[in-house]
Amino acid sequence: MEEDDSYVPSDLTAEERQELENIRRRKQELLADIQRLKDEIAEVANEIENLGSTEERKNMQRNKQVAMGRKKFNMDPKKGIQFLIENDLLKNTCEDIAQFLYKGEGLNKTAIGDYLGERDEFNIQVLHAFVELHEFTDLNLVQALRQFLWSFRLPGEAQKIDRMMEAFAQRYCQCNNGVFQSTDTCYVLSFAIIMLNTSLHNPNVKDKPTVERFIAMNRGINDGGDLPEELLRDKEPRGIIPLENLSIREVEDSKKPNCFELYIPDNKDQVIKACKTEADGRVVEGNHTVYRISAPTPEEKEEWIKCIKAAISRDPFYEMLAARKKKVSSTKRH
Repeated sequence: MEEDDSYVPSDLTAEERQELENIRRRKQELLADIQRLKDEIAEVANEIENLGSTEERKNMQRNKQVAMGRKKFNMDPKKGIQFLIENDLLKNTCEDIAQFLYKGEGLNKTAIGDYLGERDEFNIQVLHAFVELHEFTDLNLVQALRQFLWSFRLPGEAQKIDRMMEAFAQRYCQCNNGVFQSTDTCYVLSFAIIMLNTSLHNPNVKDKPTVERFIAMNRGINDGGDLPEELLRDKEPRGIIPLENLSIREVEDSKKPNCFELYIPDNKDQVIKACKTEADGRVVEGNHTVYRISAPTPEEKEEWIKCIKAAISRDPFYEMLAARKKKVSSTKRH
């Protein structure tokens, strides 16, 4: 039963009456303070709830705009980039745009190639920033080419391809100093490999080029001299496993000796980004969460593990190609 604050017993002294009055006043003040705190807590809780829903709405809106920007990019790369910049979803720098294209999430690879091949000065800067994101150190030329051409589709225009292959050759020579006499040599051999690969896997080409013919085609391209024959005979790999973010471990396998595995640490269900060449010449993405490899001997297994650990830590085109070959071959004569 609630106490009646207006009731005062008749047998109290004047001092006791005053004390009772003080107690009742403080009680009212405390009740008022408690009510104020309740109101403030309710207000803060309401603000937090509104803030959460506002952030959620902002994120949803942002995700919608990013998806819209990707669709616009796939239809018209320049308009897509402009839309993303205008909505503060992308910085207007060649580095940020290159990173966006390199990640390639939801982007059409043909559209990426078209944008990178444009001759505008800014697009050329984006192209070079894009190529800088590729790490070609200690990769042979076929491996590096496959990695590079996996990140976009070469456009159809000869001038675009020329700029892109020039940028690739510069980056490869930068990562592998001393392999080629000049970037022009790397450029010519890269094109020769692309054309050889096209000829070998095109069912319409009946007269498949031999190793000897391929070697003869590339005489004199190394600043007027010949490239080492073992470089030209280098076997094309069946597939590529980029080592970025991967780890390596030894494993026991009852069916195979000297085994080790490549895997993604802390993400056992995540697919490793890799690719392989099918029998019909198609390049397809891998779907493995780990790659298990068996070496012929324990010594080779140790050498593999050591080398991989070290790597983890650290058409209208023939005329264009002929002109570049002529330039390279004439170097020795001048």
